[in-house]
Amino acid sequence: MRKLSMALLAGVALVGCGPQAENDEIVANLVEAGFPADDIQIVGEAVYVGNDAHVTLEASREMLQTDKATAEQYRTTNLVGTAVTKICINPTATFNSYTRLSQGLDAAIANYNGLGLRIYFQRGGTGCTATIAAKTMSGTGGSAGFPSGGRPYGTINIGTGLNSYSVDVNEHVITHELGHAIGFRHSDYYNRAISCGGAASNEGTAGVGAILISGTPSTATVGGSIMNACFRSTETGEWTSSDRTALNALY
Repeated sequence: MRKLSMALLAGVALVGCGPQAENDEIVANLVEAGFPADDIQIVGEAVYVGNDAHVTLEASREMLQTDKATAEQYRTTNLVGTAVTKICINPTATFNSYTRLSQGLDAAIANYNGLGLRIYFQRGGTGCTATIAAKTMSGTGGSAGFPSGGRPYGTINIGTGLNSYSVDVNEHVITHELGHAIGFRHSDYYNRAISCGGAASNEGTAGVGAILISGTPSTATVGGSIMNACFRSTETGEWTSSDRTALNALY
């Protein structure tokens, strides 16, 4: 089965322009938090880990303020606070122009709302306690970031190349990136080869930023979670049992 990367950021050297001092602090915080240096990339002015998760300065600082827990589905130290109840997802006009991306977003929202969580997702509208912009990027991957300040990450980027794949695959990728935005790590962060193939690659643990969610397996399998690092062209876009357990445990 063909495996496709969730993002096309791999291999980017640890160099870049932009606010260098801020990025230097983010990188230093990530290394202190246990992320290996070769898993950290600077793309433009943004710092990424795990190939598709953008880390802000605030989020990197929060990672150092939480007691370490034994790392063995996984979450970050940063979660969405109880003050956030309705998260409105606002797609750009360009995003809406891609039929399958747009349909995939609706399906991803239904995925979360179907679980009756304390957080509710809505496409646009009012009465939002937090917002996430849905934007496009090149390629067939996606990117997002982790929560900070008790709020979800504010943007998901979805590759326009996914418009040539099924609605189910679009649903899967968008659900995955929204998962990052509310605090989920890759379920196979400790060995991306499980879902991506190739040589073993560890995104980094050290007990900070990769915390086992109670009731979920500590090992990943192909197709075992929407939060696997890479996806297949045969994905259904639906939750696995461990995905549901993880979401209900946190939210």
